[in-house]
Amino acid sequence: MKKVRKISIKEKISYGFGDFASSTFWTLFSMFLLYFYTDVYGISAAAAGTMFLVARLWDTTNDPIMGMICDRTKSRWGKFRPFLLFGALPFTIIGILTFTTPDLGPSGKLIYAYITYTLMMMVYTAVNVPYASLLGVMTKDTDERTSLASFRFIGGFSAGLMVTATANYLVEYFKTTGDLASAYQKTVAIYAIIAGVFFVLTFIGTKERLDPEEVESSTLKEDLNDLLKNKPWFIMLGACIAVLIFNSLRGGAILYYFKYFIGDQTIYFFGEVSQGALSAAFMSSGYATSLLGVIMAIPIATRIGKKNTFMLSGFVCAILSILFFFLPPEQIELIFIINILIGIFSAMAFPLIWAMYGDVSDYSELKTRRRATGLIFSSSSMSQKLGWTIGGAISGWILAAFGFIANEVQSDESVLGIRLMISIFAAVGVLISIAIMYFYPLTEKFMKEKVEGPLEEARAKYNETKI
Repeated sequence: MKKVRKISIKEKISYGFGDFASSTFWTLFSMFLLYFYTDVYGISAAAAGTMFLVARLWDTTNDPIMGMICDRTKSRWGKFRPFLLFGALPFTIIGILTFTTPDLGPSGKLIYAYITYTLMMMVYTAVNVPYASLLGVMTKDTDERTSLASFRFIGGFSAGLMVTATANYLVEYFKTTGDLASAYQKTVAIYAIIAGVFFVLTFIGTKERLDPEEVESSTLKEDLNDLLKNKPWFIMLGACIAVLIFNSLRGGAILYYFKYFIGDQTIYFFGEVSQGALSAAFMSSGYATSLLGVIMAIPIATRIGKKNTFMLSGFVCAILSILFFFLPPEQIELIFIINILIGIFSAMAFPLIWAMYGDVSDYSELKTRRRATGLIFSSSSMSQKLGWTIGGAISGWILAAFGFIANEVQSDESVLGIRLMISIFAAVGVLISIAIMYFYPLTEKFMKEKVEGPLEEARAKYNETKI
């Protein structure tokens, strides 16, 4: 049996760079893209919601396919790292095109949006699935995986903080020399170049350590059959979809919430503050304090377990989100305080999710004698996409159902819809995730007693047969 190698801080930081790159665009998609399409690009909220559903459902099917491609990839750089290197440039180019407004009529613009958004989701999959899967082959140690996942989300939330703190200001800066559409394109171009560079840095700074002889060959049919028989995988899939609906509804509503409900505010010590500056501060404060949640996740999970920590974070977020609905615009300080608390507790769940998928991968290998790391981890990306898909589509449909009209004074009904989307409706998503996670069986005790030991014995026997 080989001794588990500890991962250096330098390599953990390099791994975190990958999520910095991905989350730069995840933040743009979650918090800016719907607003961009309705208030800048010029398509209706209902059309944008339907496009999100169609394009993302297509893209979601690509995740397990990409996972199986990764599992069967052989190169001098490993199974997963090559995709980070060769996917960086297409990611950068298509990211810019997605936020480009062409000089076309309504139908032409909608077709262009469908094409560029679909391509963006596909290239995102081609890079992000291998990146997520990389965690499963960097180490076998469950504590090291939790640590890697934490570094990943420190990188991710740092990227979110960068985007939310600078995007509105960059748009305003570029708007002085052009129109709003070109300002968005130039702003996103900066982020796209940064993302491409950071994917390359992750490729350079990480290693795949899972021995090739530990990977049993299998057919696509066998991989899918194994996955469909994996109960913990289904539970993780459902819980993650629900929690991403929560995040998608909240994130997608923020710019609308401040533009059409909060407005400009006079704040003690700061004087008159525009709604644009307030929305940027609101998003940034949530991301900044999310880093605290990521850091808290490890000691809390060590004490009460990953499953219980996930459920605790969700329960607190649900209660706070419900309270958020009842806050009037004048209570801006309390609005920020509750948002900060939601940021802390919601962030606790994310590093746990990826560490738990590592456990699901080990459980699958023990049961099937085949290791399908790419397929297992691609399902985590698939759950993100599904949650993001459903949440994004619902966001557009909610706006349309409550009578939203872009760049107009909103009716009381449409403002109510925006307020419900950022609070009550979002809370429903996280409560569903708690209910599903209750049935997750792979606790720390279960893994140590029923999986880790038997799996190492099985690997040792397998390796003996190869000698």
